[in-house]
Amino acid sequence: MHMLLVILAGLVLLGVFALFGKLWGGDAAGIALAVRYFVPVWLLVALTNMWVGVTKAGYGVSEELPILLVVFAVPAAIAGFAAWLLLKS
Repeated sequence: MHMLLVILAGLVLLGVFALFGKLWGGDAAGIALAVRYFVPVWLLVALTNMWVGVTKAGYGVSEELPILLVVFAVPAAIAGFAAWLLLKS
């Protein structure tokens, strides 16, 4: 359940980045640029989530690593696809 909530939070954050890209850029290229900026920010958030799981929740790195990959990959893949679609149009 926690993993799903973190992924949903990533998608909300992606929407916030896209909104700011629209507000500041005003066109599809501005949104695509903001979506690309989302990916490294999301990586830091996902790594922080892993760090909390290892240090506070008591999980091992080997247990948290697959969760990190899924939590990072789903929103990052959607962001990449969205940037590709925006730049293609």
